[in-house]
Amino acid sequence: MKLQILIIIAFSQIILSCNNNNQNMTFRVARHTNNLSEIEAFYINVIGFENLGSFKNHDGYDGVFLGLPSSDWHLEFTSTKEPVNHEFDDDDLLVFYPSTEEVFQKIMQNIKINNIKIIKPKNPYWKKNGVHILDPDGYGLIISAQKTNNQG
Repeated sequence: MKLQILIIIAFSQIILSCNNNNQNMTFRVARHTNNLSEIEAFYINVIGFENLGSFKNHDGYDGVFLGLPSSDWHLEFTSTKEPVNHEFDDDDLLVFYPSTEEVFQKIMQNIKINNIKIIKPKNPYWKKNGVHILDPDGYGLIISAQKTNNQG
């Protein structure tokens, strides 16, 4: 856990350094999955992302790029015939901050419509400041209204 925190801090410093030097950087989070179709449907239909691209049989890999077209980041999910055995814990999270209350409420509505269970986060901060759900792989997501234009 300490190593993960140090890596995140180091990466944050790299990004800040690039931003301070007027350099741009695109960020991609890549994850292998056994559930490519379900993952794609979840992030599009529940979270509201778009399919930014995909590929089939690229050296044995299929994959999708999901995110928002105007953003400088995206998620990549890949799949092969090789089974995946991830071991996520309660502190492994993707945190999303919708920019408006309307977008936040739309995600909350999608969570309800799709019968996605809201779970109690381990971290007390997220108990007060976000909604914790799991994607089809069991990876934790926090949806937080903290940065909506109504929250400041």
